[in-house]
Amino acid sequence: MSPIVEPTGATEPGQALTRRLAQLDDATRAMAETRDFGKPGKLRRVLEALRRVLLQPGGCAAVQARAAALEDAGLFLGTDWASPDILVPALVGPGLQSGSVDTVVLEATSELRMLAIAAGEYAHPSFTAEDARQFLSQVLAMNLELLFTPPTEAERTRQGRTAQLVRDLFKHVAEQVGYDTVLDRLVEEIWRILRQRPIQTDQVQALITRIAIYRGDPDVELTSSGQGIDRLITSLFGTTEACREDPGIEVFRSRLEAMDAPGLQYEASGFARAMHDTGLVSPYHAELLQFLRHESDYLLGEALGLSETGRNCLLRYHDLVHRLIEAAVHPQTAQCIYGLALLLDRGILYEPPVVPALWRQLSLPLSAHARERLTAAFGSELRPEDRLLAGVLSMLGLPLGVGQGDNPTCQSARALSMWAYNDPDYLLEMVAWAARDDEIIMHFEGQSISSQESSGGVATTLPVDLDPVSLLVVPHLDRIYAEMGRRCADRPGDPHRWVNPEFHGWWAARGFRINVDVGTGNLVDLDEFLRDFYAGYHPAYNGGQPLIHPQPAGIAATDSGARYVGWHAITILRAAPDPQDVMRVYFYNPNNDSGQDWGDGVVVSTAGNGERFGEGSLPFDQFASRLYIFHVDPLERGEPEKVPGEEIERVTGFIERSWGADRLPGGQLQATEGASPA
Repeated sequence: MSPIVEPTGATEPGQALTRRLAQLDDATRAMAETRDFGKPGKLRRVLEALRRVLLQPGGCAAVQARAAALEDAGLFLGTDWASPDILVPALVGPGLQSGSVDTVVLEATSELRMLAIAAGEYAHPSFTAEDARQFLSQVLAMNLELLFTPPTEAERTRQGRTAQLVRDLFKHVAEQVGYDTVLDRLVEEIWRILRQRPIQTDQVQALITRIAIYRGDPDVELTSSGQGIDRLITSLFGTTEACREDPGIEVFRSRLEAMDAPGLQYEASGFARAMHDTGLVSPYHAELLQFLRHESDYLLGEALGLSETGRNCLLRYHDLVHRLIEAAVHPQTAQCIYGLALLLDRGILYEPPVVPALWRQLSLPLSAHARERLTAAFGSELRPEDRLLAGVLSMLGLPLGVGQGDNPTCQSARALSMWAYNDPDYLLEMVAWAARDDEIIMHFEGQSISSQESSGGVATTLPVDLDPVSLLVVPHLDRIYAEMGRRCADRPGDPHRWVNPEFHGWWAARGFRINVDVGTGNLVDLDEFLRDFYAGYHPAYNGGQPLIHPQPAGIAATDSGARYVGWHAITILRAAPDPQDVMRVYFYNPNNDSGQDWGDGVVVSTAGNGERFGEGSLPFDQFASRLYIFHVDPLERGEPEKVPGEEIERVTGFIERSWGADRLPGGQLQATEGASPA
């Protein structure tokens, strides 16, 4: 069907808008007068009328004024937009840039409804004005390019006039919400992400770069200082006096060459302070480290901000650290400096296999496939070997910063994190096999499994949005994990009982508990399941025994409306009282951002409650309410009978109000997906 072409020059803009609004009002009225079962038949006319109005000057304001009438008529009936309290700001941008015109129109209308709520024009029963204002601020902050830049040629080709419609929408929203609020929310979001210390910071760095550009643009009114914004900008572009005005690497190098020892120490401590404060590393920091390699190990330790343990490692393994810096540290890979500093502070070089494994990594020849993958993902500016080595340093320093990207490979990301955290030389072995041999061989109950000989894994395409180590290793692990699942698919119950210990390592406890019947999806043995979890992990019921090794576990992920989303793999790291003396479970989530609202008051914390970098946490009972699989040592039973009945009832209430609502005994929900948390 040919697109409708709007006539040009036939009427004044105001007259065109008036005519389009009359058509919209007629269509809205017709939908409102139709019973619910017939409303889908009226939807096409309303959507087309909305599109035409939104394309007109003043159209956004007109739709905002009609937001309540449109919702009451049933525009959002049967969609996620029907419940604004469960909408996620991060999903607005992708919706507005989708190829579906209908999706763009619905999303745009939803944002204008939010604006009407925020302005007090529409008293919504489930969303307050303050909630709406915060939501819109987050949406604008996450989509600055839609606010400040015109459509690209690709957008114009793909979306046509809709691309400009989206820009007009964002401009209209920003003018009412306020640009200063946008900046404050964006800076707050950046700090929230950085507190989790992810390995991949490209997106955060791009946002900071954009803020720096916008702040310097006289046509953009960003008067707010934005708490912490200067610290973010200077951490990348003007960390110390020698690079305050972002002079470029060559000028910075010449300034270093002219400095005396006190001046170099001042530079070194300034860079280290900024790096450990933000988790970000300036490209100038890389040049400083390369310069200090030839000056002094003391200054090198200052520039890395090392603890006493880290300094001892630097001095003891001087030659190795110098070679790692020489090969891996470049302005393009500066972020790995933070990984190197934390690696040294962890003291893992004192583990006998790690040092020779890193020497092997320095001279590791890469397969043609590995070189192609790294070059395709990161460009050809640096040698693929250097990119991979930088990735190794980051992963060994930040084992809880591993992310799965936009891929259903949480099992593989969890395994990499667990090995980097608990068994670094095994991780280095995996990297060598994948990068050099383009094959990983693991064993399942004594039988070898080759990643080359195994058929497809959970991911249907090769992932591209990962760190260098994950980029090469995850496809192999994904195929092996899937093959292990296939080898025990005919066994009763959930295959993770056998797969997890074989896949992750001997320290995954052999005792296995699950509270879902795989055949029906119904909850089973819930009381026993919860008592065993408390007895295995809660210090009050397990004899005060801290968790020795990280343990794989599976959660029933829920959205902010407490609705079931899917099974997801995480790692339980420890259970301990927080600063308020509330017992919490601290865990690793491979999904790139642990801070999530899981509904019914269950909101994952990433800072402020005793979390270490990279950990998420929940009060013990709230965490238990989302757990569906865990491992426990069968020889260390604890005291399950001492767990109070009211504690079990409270956790059960959380379950029944969320993912367990349709899984009570007697339900018909099928749970074949229960075998594959992703």
